Amino acid sequence: MIKILIVDDHAAIRDSFRSALEEYDDMIVVGSISDAKLAPIFCREKRPDLVLMDICTAEGASGLEATELIKKELEGIKVVVMTGYDEVTYMPRARKSGADAFVEKSQTMPFFVQVIRDVIEGKQYFPQQKTIPVQPGEAPLTERELETLRLICEGVSRKEIAERMGISENTLYRHIQSVTGKMGFERTSELVAHVILNGWINPRY
Repeated sequence: MIKILIVDDHAAIRDSFRSALEEYDDMIVVGSISDAKLAPIFCREKRPDLVLMDICTAEGASGLEATELIKKELEGIKVVVMTGYDEVTYMPRARKSGADAFVEKSQTMPFFVQVIRDVIEGKQYFPQQKTIPVQPGEAPLTERELETLRLICEGVSRKEIAERMGISENTLYRHIQSVTGKMGFERTSELVAHVILNGWINPRY
């Protein structure tokens, strides 16, 4: 039996996943919680085989941070990160956190079941990277440029961004110029408002 922990802040979604997954003979839900901060604690005590981890959970807790902690401290537990948002940085950040798969909630339950079985067998699943629309003729934003844009949207100072990314402030300035140019904006503040309002970057998670 594949022992599964469900982490999602919506009770209806947790209940739906539990009911659907337990219709399969090889799966059992051993826990269902709303707050990602509690997931590592649950995993230490109950040792599920796999965690279905939402990114945005109760109390503002990040499923990505919980995933990174689980993968660092608890060997053998698989994590499938899931989201209902079109945020473009979630997938690469999930991969960086050590997740074994990334699935959008809009996928069907049979798809989730197949991903779960594949991950238990040691496979990974990550869909094609989403991109933010840019000006005609411009190349898509690079992963480094996306990281820069996300940190700006989070309100991090330029000095701290440069330190986090391990680059000089001059290099960071060139990244920002490249992003604003590709997106067709002159002011960083207008760019930030544009990407947040369109749901491409969620500064809270």
